[in-house]
Amino acid sequence: MPSELELVVRSTEIDVNGHVNNAKYLEYLEWGREDWYERAGLDYAAFLELGIQTVTVNVNINYRRECVQGEKLVVRTSALRIGRTSYALRQELLDAGGAARADAEVTSVCLDAAERRSRELPERLRAALAADGAVMA
Repeated sequence: MPSELELVVRSTEIDVNGHVNNAKYLEYLEWGREDWYERAGLDYAAFLELGIQTVTVNVNINYRRECVQGEKLVVRTSALRIGRTSYALRQELLDAGGAARADAEVTSVCLDAAERRSRELPERLRAALAADGAVMA
């Protein structure tokens, strides 16, 4: 169940160099992860029911080509790896023709919402990751 989130580059996302600022790419990827969670039935309310939160602990991003105002982009997100307390998602930022503008591997850790400490992934999250093709780390 990889997700694909479509977006259009807005004028407010352009920096003084006339293209999307590198930090904005990270925001696009975050939007893609949120879309993945929602499609998996794991929105913020579901995480609260499970007593968890997730935090991003590592982003390894490759900037491939610049993005400019008005471009239509797609953020593709899929599950990559499942660990005991962490997991990784693979993300791609693609232009309308399918060319890569950026790609990233994003690792997140599952936290107990009350204790604010890492905890094992709940079965519901583990199952969603596995259903999307993630492998055990």
